Amino acid sequence: MFGLRCGYIFMLIVSIVVIVLLVAADQFLKFFMVNNVFAEVNARDLIKFGDLDIIGLRYVENRGAAFSSFEGARWFLIILTIALIVGLTIWVIKDKNKNPFMVYSAAAVIAGGIGNLIDRIRLGYVIDYIEVRLFNFAIFNFADICVVLGAICLVIYVCFIDNKVEKKHG
Repeated sequence: MFGLRCGYIFMLIVSIVVIVLLVAADQFLKFFMVNNVFAEVNARDLIKFGDLDIIGLRYVENRGAAFSSFEGARWFLIILTIALIVGLTIWVIKDKNKNPFMVYSAAAVIAGGIGNLIDRIRLGYVIDYIEVRLFNFAIFNFADICVVLGAICLVIYVCFIDNKVEKKHG
């Protein structure tokens, strides 16, 4: 029992380290983009094959959420983000199975939420910079990637893994 408890604590400590590293990477990338990549121009090519534009970098101040939804609802988005971060944290701590896939997936979502929350509180908007040019898509950032990939993994966990783990233990 003590060994299992230490394993859970270790996993939670590692997830905190992962969150800190992902938030630091997000904030560094935003700082680097603003101060270096976009110092003189607002957009740059990143991946291009001949005349085919695949991915570019474009500086955008997103005052809303995904696809600029809820634009101008800064305080609502701040409160919603904090509530989701707290809710996910409680779920991870209270989850009796402590599945590493779930814990690290939640850590990615939490880190992305914190990264964009820092921008929203500090600047009043979120800095976005990755532009998919191959087709018309939203401009996003590293924190958004963390949220989306973590959320996809959480859906996979809830739909395909959680029930099997509960049956095994339960």
